[in-house]
Amino acid sequence: MPDPNPAALDFLLTRRSRPAKTLGLPVPDRAALEPILQAGLRSPDHGKLEPWRLLVLEGAALMRLAQLVPDRGLALQKTPEEIAKQVKQYADAMLAVAVIACPAPSPKVPEREQALSAGAVCLQLLNAALAAGWGANWLSGWASHDPVFARDGLGLADGEWIAGFIHMGTETSAPPERPRPDMDAKVSWISA
Repeated sequence: MPDPNPAALDFLLTRRSRPAKTLGLPVPDRAALEPILQAGLRSPDHGKLEPWRLLVLEGAALMRLAQLVPDRGLALQKTPEEIAKQVKQYADAMLAVAVIACPAPSPKVPEREQALSAGAVCLQLLNAALAAGWGANWLSGWASHDPVFARDGLGLADGEWIAGFIHMGTETSAPPERPRPDMDAKVSWISA
């Protein structure tokens, strides 16, 4: 049995994502980011398939993504508001880690489990960034769900998809606490 870690449990019970729009400079440099990335790569991975990879996106790369959004939005018949929101997500960011799901052929591990592993990488990166003292937020959105945007913007291959963007930076304003799920409404205890 592992040793209890009350500080880690307290962190998990009080963790709070920071809205991306409140993240500013400085952002983690490579030395600060590497342990966060290592933590992300320690996610559950049935079969040791590593069905994901990470792309660290900085200024110019994020601006390039922002510039792809309007044409894709028009092609997908998005509203001007939806387009503007996605442009802002990339244009205003200074550092984001894209978690790319790349399912591997496996007779034992279904794609569903591999997708969940990619989601676990997103959460692990988010929590590691917060634990390291950075503001962080996990974002997606219609653009990240579009295969053409993923291919043209990030060079994704067929079968790969964006599990999420983990935005990181210095928190400029603390968000208020938000309501949390009612444990009695969400948890059932089954003994037999």
